[in-house]
Amino acid sequence: MVFNIGSQQGGVFNNVAGDQTVYGGQSSHFTADGQDVRTLVGELRSAVDQAQLPPAVAPEVKAELDSLDAEVARPEPDREVVAGRLNRITHLLKSAGALVAAGTGLLGPLSALAGWVGSLG
Repeated sequence: MVFNIGSQQGGVFNNVAGDQTVYGGQSSHFTADGQDVRTLVGELRSAVDQAQLPPAVAPEVKAELDSLDAEVARPEPDREVVAGRLNRITHLLKSAGALVAAGTGLLGPLSALAGWVGSLG
């Protein structure tokens, strides 16, 4: 038997020829470049805290981070929602001048999360 599978994205995939029996269930763990997505959100939050954002922007960025964390904590995060949150966070950080000032501290987790989102990021 031959499988011609172009692309698969999501949780658990089983491509088998014949019968398959699964005991104990199956689960998946979302990662981005080998890193847990929630860990990346935590790294982004830490980088934002260290960036010392202006008081006018900080609460909005933190609210977006809270929403982002809640989304990636879901069993099947909606990548389009994550992409929207990342876009808003990036826009806010850019408008505050934090992306230039913080450098790789912010860019590393932002880039990894954008990579996980795929073409939406």
